[in-house]
Amino acid sequence: RFWGLFTHITKMTTLHEAYQQARKNNGAPGIDGKSFADIELEGVIPFLTGIQEELQAGIYRPQANRKVEIPKANGKMRTLQIPCIRDRVVQGALKLILEAIFEADFCPNSYGFRPKRSPHQALAEVRCSILRRMTIIIDVDLSRYFDTIRHNILLEKIAKRVQDPQVMHLVKQVIKATGKIGVLQGGPFSPLAANIYLNEVDWTFDAIRRKTAEGNYEAVNYHRFADDIVIAVSG
Repeated sequence: RFWGLFTHITKMTTLHEAYQQARKNNGAPGIDGKSFADIELEGVIPFLTGIQEELQAGIYRPQANRKVEIPKANGKMRTLQIPCIRDRVVQGALKLILEAIFEADFCPNSYGFRPKRSPHQALAEVRCSILRRMTIIIDVDLSRYFDTIRHNILLEKIAKRVQDPQVMHLVKQVIKATGKIGVLQGGPFSPLAANIYLNEVDWTFDAIRRKTAEGNYEAVNYHRFADDIVIAVSG
């Protein structure tokens, strides 16, 4: 378990890297109406210093997310929640530090939202399974996955590796800014949270794969990209 992480989250180098990542992704302003252009006109360093001081003083509170309705392919509307840039930077800093810890724990059969991994790698592995005559393919799509993540379970999973009350408090603030359940889809911290939440499932299927393997022969294979799961079984 790791402690003393809060200091690293609040370092100016971490906050600056988180800002650069948020800037790269661009995105619309949040509820405060402040854009990247506005921030850069006033000065990035004063902006980040303000965030740092709030975090270090323990007075940081996420702002409400701006809600936007966008049409879906089926004609229905989907509600997007857009955090302000200040909160995107805090989420990004949290992700930068915790990702380094949890990456070491993640199952190799998980491909979504991870450094140096891509959908193409996941597809290549599925193709290999088919070429190995795994003829039964089970495709699972976890409906509204990000929206249904239970906060208490997620916090328990993070606490198994993080022994830092300030970091755990910050995680709680970030995830509860969306509501009583779920994490913000599109928020910088949410993809990491989603992978942490399903990591035990990934390893359970990997154990089944290893248990049913004989030499180079595998009876079951498992691949996950975010909320899409493919299980290949020999017929």
